[in-house]
Amino acid sequence: MSLVIVDTGCANISSVYCAFQRLGVDAKVSSDLTVIKNASRLLVPGVGAARQAMANLQQRDLIATLQQAEQPLLGICLGMQLLTDHSEEGDVDCLGLIPGQVKRMQVGDLRLPHMGWNTLQVQESAQHHPLLKGIGANDYVYFVHSFAVAPSDTTLARCHYGSDFAAVIGKGNKLGAQFHPERSGAVGARLLQNFLAFNG
Repeated sequence: MSLVIVDTGCANISSVYCAFQRLGVDAKVSSDLTVIKNASRLLVPGVGAARQAMANLQQRDLIATLQQAEQPLLGICLGMQLLTDHSEEGDVDCLGLIPGQVKRMQVGDLRLPHMGWNTLQVQESAQHHPLLKGIGANDYVYFVHSFAVAPSDTTLARCHYGSDFAAVIGKGNKLGAQFHPERSGAVGARLLQNFLAFNG
């Protein structure tokens, strides 16, 4: 198995790389189209703003390659948001791999960004989804974000902060997690292990 972490020019690539090293996986970090096309798994990381991240992908000629990717692909944090159709953050079209809209979180008097530990609520329809194997209701994971994907029929798990938002999404072998698995302890490690074993 070959895992490539797509070099999106975002800030958290080294921490994601180290998370896989802790699992005994020597991932490659690359923006090379041939390396990405030949990988058996792809991971799209991201920290920052959607418009800049999409500009980085455009500059690196990666948009069509990711849109045409046939292998299992996981986006995390901003990387998950980039898999959807459109982001309100910068009013930018995203990759369109998983139907969804990214909107600024509606949290009332709560503070943004939503930062820290919060619980997952696995959808009843997704309790046997392979990405969530061994991850149960009320497991805590670590978030840092102000924008989120609105819940829809692609939502595998929700979280609540002021209002519900999609914490894990999926369509076929394209998957996303809004939280940071690399900062979410055993639960985050389990999700990454599940992705490594994912066969679509």
